[in-house]
Amino acid sequence: MHLSESARAVFAVLAAAGTATRPQLAAVARLSKPTVSSAVAELEAAELAECSGTVSGATGRSAAVYGLGPAAGAVLAVDLGPAVTRVRGCALDGTLLAEGTGTRPDAADVVRHVLKELPTGAPLRAVVVAVGDVITQDAEGAGARPATAKAGPLFDAMAVALPPGVPVHVENNVNCAALAELHEGAARGRDTFGYLRIGVGIGLGVVIGGQVLRGANGAAGEVARLPYPWDGDREPRREGLEEHIGARSLLRRAADAWQDADGPCPRTAERLFALAGEGHATARTAVGRHAAEIGRLAAAAAAVLDPGLIVLGGAIGADPQLLPGVRAELARLSWPTEVVNSALGESGTVVGAARLAVARGIETVTGGVEAKPRPESGFQTVTGGVRVKH
Repeated sequence: MHLSESARAVFAVLAAAGTATRPQLAAVARLSKPTVSSAVAELEAAELAECSGTVSGATGRSAAVYGLGPAAGAVLAVDLGPAVTRVRGCALDGTLLAEGTGTRPDAADVVRHVLKELPTGAPLRAVVVAVGDVITQDAEGAGARPATAKAGPLFDAMAVALPPGVPVHVENNVNCAALAELHEGAARGRDTFGYLRIGVGIGLGVVIGGQVLRGANGAAGEVARLPYPWDGDREPRREGLEEHIGARSLLRRAADAWQDADGPCPRTAERLFALAGEGHATARTAVGRHAAEIGRLAAAAAAVLDPGLIVLGGAIGADPQLLPGVRAELARLSWPTEVVNSALGESGTVVGAARLAVARGIETVTGGVEAKPRPESGFQTVTGGVRVKH
C-alpha cells in the first residue's frame, strides 16, 4: 500500500486511539495541522479512515471526529490450546468483531466460522497463532511454525482454513498470556514479572522491562526442560518436570492416596479442586501437595530472574486454592516475591494473541511507521509489537 509517511504515522495514531480529531492527531503524531489534514484526506480517499461524527470544543467550535475506515481491515488471533481452540477477530483499533471456541480437533472449523463473521469485504491484515511449543523460523527468518510434534500437526490442520497470502505469525501461548497480563491483567503497572502456567503442561512467560523475553532459541521460559529429578540416585528425564507437575500426574497422585471411604475418585482436575473446595480431606491434601510443588518451581524461577511478581495461570495454576501453598513454599525457599492469580484465566492467551495481531496488522498497513506521542497525550501506540499507554 503506497501511503505517504505522514499518512502512515497518522493511521498508526488513529488505530491506537480508536477515534480522534485532527488537532488530537497532530498533537500525538507531532505533525503540523496542514500535514495532518493532508494525511487524513489521503486516508479517507483510501477508505482507511472516515469521519464518524463531530465534537464540540470548549470554545463552542465543533471538530470532526475520525475513526478507521472499512479498508483498514481486521486481524485474527488463534489460540490452539491443549483442549480448546479460541479464536478472535478484531478491528485494527482492537475492537472485538467476532469470536468462537471449539475443541482442539475442530480448530479449522472454528477459524472458518469467525472469518465468516468478520465484516464483508474487510481485508484480513494479519493472523497470530498461539501454540504450546517453541517457535522456529526458516533460514530467511520467515515461515515461523511450531518446532515439534507437540503443536506442528494441529497447526498445519488449522492453517488450511486461513486465506492465502495473509501474513501468519506464530507465537508461544505462554508468551501471549504473559503479554495479556502485562496490559490487561494482574501485572498491569509492573514491567518485570513471570507468568507461570500450570495445566496439562507447564511454562513460564518472562517479561523484563515491558518486553517478553524469547531467548537465543526462542525457548526462554521452557521450564519443562529444567532437570528433574535431580539427586544422587536418579538421572534427569527429558521434560520430566512437566510430567511431574502436569495435570495427569496430579490426578495419578490423588488416585494413589484415595481411599474407599472417600467416594468416587475424581477423573478430572476440575472435580478434584471442587472436592477440595467442599472440604474433602484427601482432595485438600492432594491440592496442598501440588501447591507446594508449584511453589518449588516458582522458587526456581525467582532464583534465576528475581522478577518481584509471579502470576499463576493455566487451567490448574489459576485456581485460588493453590495460592496460599505456593506463597508459603516460595517464601520458605527464596526471597520475597509477590504471587497472584491470573486476572484473565483461560482467555489470556487469545487476548494476548489478539494484541499481537492488532500490532502486526497496523504494521502491515503502515510499513512499521510508529507514532511518537507526547507523554501528556494519553493515547496508545504500537511500539515494539505491544500496545503501550502513555
